[in-house]
Amino acid sequence: MNAQAPAISLASDLLTGTELNVAQVRELFQLAATVKAHPDRYKNALAGRFLAMIFEKPSLRTRVTFEVGIASLGGAAIFLDHARERLGERESVADVGRSLSRWVHAIVARVFSQEALELLAVHASVPVISALSDLYHPCQTLADFFTLEEKFGAARGVKFAYVGDGNNICHSLMIAGAQVGAHIRIATPAGFEPNASIVETARRLAAETQGKIELFHSPEEAVSGAQAVYTDVWASMGQESETESRAGIFAAYQVNSALLSHAAPDAVFFHCLPAHRGSEVTDEVMDSPRSIVFDQAENRLHVQKAILLMLLS
Repeated sequence: MNAQAPAISLASDLLTGTELNVAQVRELFQLAATVKAHPDRYKNALAGRFLAMIFEKPSLRTRVTFEVGIASLGGAAIFLDHARERLGERESVADVGRSLSRWVHAIVARVFSQEALELLAVHASVPVISALSDLYHPCQTLADFFTLEEKFGAARGVKFAYVGDGNNICHSLMIAGAQVGAHIRIATPAGFEPNASIVETARRLAAETQGKIELFHSPEEAVSGAQAVYTDVWASMGQESETESRAGIFAAYQVNSALLSHAAPDAVFFHCLPAHRGSEVTDEVMDSPRSIVFDQAENRLHVQKAILLMLLS
């Protein structure tokens, strides 16, 4: 059976996740499920397509899943290491975008600055996909909610608790969670809340899907009755100098068996990885039957293949 082009295409770029409407998220999840179940149908779907990958930050899951993903669809990836020289330092972001657009069919960028990512998209005439910025990580959280739906059948109405820093993962969980109608419960220490404008955007999206976005300072309150509990590192890449100070502030937000006892009996545990075991999560939780972190990691591949198909078919 030959692969068919997606019925609904994404917008030209995927920079925040807000480019997708509810129907497109549903189409993306359906396509990801089909790609996962029948990968051979798509082995030549993107033959002759090339992907440029600009990475300012280290990566395991994001890099491998995009490289394996495009190759398994018949295309190829070119990795551009910007760990030493950030995007725009050697030559302007605009010139990078214009040049790459003459050679490749899409750009995946893992960067510090959301502004640099958006500037790249302005000047590139091919799709630009966020592989993480300081504000968003849409590919990760789309895979997270795809994984949640594999577990529970549907995300609508599911109580989903995030405990930790109000960071890029937190922001993208609110956006994607609102799009699928989940009840997102965020617990952060005072002063580490998510970006207020992103919270407002997520709440507007949630109003369309009967979802909900709630903010707490108490991790126990956020986790109470939750069917999914998620955490991330307390100090993101670029915040390493704050690791020690944040350890004391976030100690009460560790996901351990005591905190999980407040969740629903069938609750599952999520982490985007890499995990700092003994800090934001204990080994007991990471290695427990409740943990589906490696299902999340696997599904990065399938969801990103679906994104590539929707953008490049």
